[in-house]
Amino acid sequence: MRYFTVTVALLLCIYSCGFETVQMRDFEVHGIDVSHYQAQINWDTISQQNVSFAFVKATEGATHVDTLFCRNWSEMDRVGLKRGAYHFFRPQTSPVAQAQNFIEQVKMNDGDLPPVLDVEVRDDVSKRRLIDAVRTWLIIVETRYDVKPILYTNIKFYNRYLAGHFNEYPVWIARYNNKEPRLAGGREWDFWQYGNKGLIEGIDGFVDFNVFKGNLLELEDFCKPPAQVYSSAY
Repeated sequence: MRYFTVTVALLLCIYSCGFETVQMRDFEVHGIDVSHYQAQINWDTISQQNVSFAFVKATEGATHVDTLFCRNWSEMDRVGLKRGAYHFFRPQTSPVAQAQNFIEQVKMNDGDLPPVLDVEVRDDVSKRRLIDAVRTWLIIVETRYDVKPILYTNIKFYNRYLAGHFNEYPVWIARYNNKEPRLAGGREWDFWQYGNKGLIEGIDGFVDFNVFKGNLLELEDFCKPPAQVYSSAY
């Protein structure tokens, strides 16, 4: 009986993990995030659906560039979709080199979503070193683009390693559930990745589904503002 119970539980887990992610209807602003894993995306088709924004992987570590970043980045701009680029962080690699890798690849326009730092592995570094390295990347990238980057991670990683730090930066939390993330310290989330098995026309296979906490006007406030132009008095 014990083995039967364990087997049934395992099968139920496998079955539930295979469920398609259904788009949530209680939020106004929906989005996706992609990388080369989604292969060739038809962005014209994507833009005609209930998708207001998309994040795309740009870089990882000090040298890696996503093979489809350039295509996705330009296509998102062409179809008029709110776009953002993210960097996958490697804690053992120089944060300065990682920031430079991202900056060299990502040319932002006014109205783009802020850069995103994806922090979800510790790579055996201490918590103190992790926090210092993350802060270094954020400061360099914020200085370059004149907008505060978004910090992405999953709820467990945030609560264990990042809670109490970086409260001045927006957060994008992964929690694959129909219940909203509850962050340590009462911190509010800004973006929520609630599932990784979404299906949408224009993409073959699964894609991550996300929501923004506010409305479209509030999403606009998150975007990179126009550069300040100062006039000289004569």
